[in-house]
Amino acid sequence: MESLRFLLRDRDGKYGKTFDAVFQAEDLRVIKRAPQAPRMNAHCERIIGSIRRELFDHVLIMGEAHARQVLAAYQMHHNEHRPHQAREQLPPDAQAQPAEVHDLGARRLLRTQILGGLINEYKYAA
Repeated sequence: MESLRFLLRDRDGKYGKTFDAVFQAEDLRVIKRAPQAPRMNAHCERIIGSIRRELFDHVLIMGEAHARQVLAAYQMHHNEHRPHQAREQLPPDAQAQPAEVHDLGARRLLRTQILGGLINEYKYAA
């Protein structure tokens, strides 16, 4: 298992030297967010919100191993299938748009259930 290496935190006054000392005692490097940069964590907060809404609001996690398994399945879905608005509806691992289908009745649609049907992925049969 890969251990944690750093803690990224904001500069709120409620986090004092004692707070940092707890993590530094565990050999974690404490990195403070840049001053007056409220949107610095926007990407992290966006994915955390997506994971919470799309996954953890619907799954009861039964331990660390289960959490890792569920997150790995979601990571594959997120990077290989889920459309992303910033990439013109392409997943991060896709390089080009799929070929257009002109006759929708001629092709069969296949559904793959992820996490017991919590997430469904659809693609055309070859």
